[in-house]
Amino acid sequence: MLIIPAENAINWKRPPWVTLGLMFACLLVFLFYQGGDSRKLEQAVDVYVDAGLPQLEEPAYEDYLQRKIRFEGDDERALELREFQQLREEGEDFWLSASLLMDREFYQYLLQNRDIIWAPAERTHWLEQRSIIEETYIQRLSANQLGLIPAKLSLYTLITYQFLHGGWGHIIGNLLFLFLLGFTVEKALGPGRFLLAYLACGALSGVVFTAFSLGSFIPLVGASGSISGLMGMYVAIYGLQKIRFFYFLGVYFNYFRAPALAILPVWLGKEIYDYWFAGATGVAYMAHAGGLLAGAGLVWLLGKSWLQVREEFFEPEDSEQDERFTTGYAQAMASLGRMDFDLARRQFEALRENYSDRPILLEHLYNLAKLRPDLPEYQSRTRELMNDAQSRRQPEQMVAVWQEYLRKGEEHHPLAAEDHNRVLFASLKQHDMKAAERAFERLRGANDPLLTTEACRLLAEEFEKLQMTPKARHYRELLQVS
Repeated sequence: MLIIPAENAINWKRPPWVTLGLMFACLLVFLFYQGGDSRKLEQAVDVYVDAGLPQLEEPAYEDYLQRKIRFEGDDERALELREFQQLREEGEDFWLSASLLMDREFYQYLLQNRDIIWAPAERTHWLEQRSIIEETYIQRLSANQLGLIPAKLSLYTLITYQFLHGGWGHIIGNLLFLFLLGFTVEKALGPGRFLLAYLACGALSGVVFTAFSLGSFIPLVGASGSISGLMGMYVAIYGLQKIRFFYFLGVYFNYFRAPALAILPVWLGKEIYDYWFAGATGVAYMAHAGGLLAGAGLVWLLGKSWLQVREEFFEPEDSEQDERFTTGYAQAMASLGRMDFDLARRQFEALRENYSDRPILLEHLYNLAKLRPDLPEYQSRTRELMNDAQSRRQPEQMVAVWQEYLRKGEEHHPLAAEDHNRVLFASLKQHDMKAAERAFERLRGANDPLLTTEACRLLAEEFEKLQMTPKARHYRELLQVS
């Protein structure tokens, strides 16, 4: 079963350049860097066969698999044993030798047990020839050079493994999902932060994979951990908002709507279930699970600061609007153009009843109310827009709306102490001390001693952290007076 979010359509007027760049980079690496792997493997097999190593390793490999099955209960190795025996019976010497060469766990087993497996002359011959093959060919394969090997974890491979792939099917599938998910997340975060978040998710996904594969010499390659991070970021950005998902089950496919975050545990549960019960599929399920958690976690932890969603992400676009909204919105804008403000206000209000998730409608209503700052509607729209900005984690917009109201409407209908207090907290989180102090002065005038005292204490502590002693002393003195 496949479930992917499909809430947005791509806007080619603003192409997702970083997403396209990542896809192009993966493709270039696959074609021009990994393209030489097959030739190196063929050369390695030729040397391997010419040195007579299959005759030494094949009996050891069969015994190795049987031990894994019998003594360690590794039933997944039974399939490998049957495939090995079938290749040998069919005389597939090339693929048989390639299987032995590429089994990194088997190679480590031979290194550790060569004194037991072979007589001294055979052991010396094997070690000499195998070492040459390893150094000349196997260790120069892309997966062994830049893949993530849990037993030899390094910082740079946490990044480089994300650009390697194991074959055409692997890279085509990953690039498809990278595009389908990437353009939305890139639009939400902006190109620079999207790129860093993408690479961070891939690195954290690699760490989780390593934690569940300690000591393994099998390299991990592919962008699927990073792409799982995009899936986690995608649903975390929308939170509990209902969005559209595409699902594919067998031969049936369709769309459904659900709260975005409700699908996260479904994805996680599937990866964890497959990790324990799917058997030897060659899929890094825990890397996927790690990516999902990393993506969602980054948005939850940094969504109010470094990974804050851009304001324009939530604005409607022509490609996202249905015909009714487009028609109604055009009519309302035409009324604005004719300066029929009362009709425009009613039209925007009607649209907002059906499209409450479109922030631009509230902004139009706010701007219309601003034409008469002496009326109570301006105050109510100001509070609505401030609440909306806060819920969408856009403190800069909330402070800007508040400052505009102070200039135009405060003298007619003063804001409540709670409104000034929210602005003060938002300003402190953004380290905008000037706005925070201005909010405090308004709060003092709102006649709420409890909120004023708490705000004064917070300002004193913040200025002490910033080592601005005169300011901190000033607010400490105000605390003593109150």
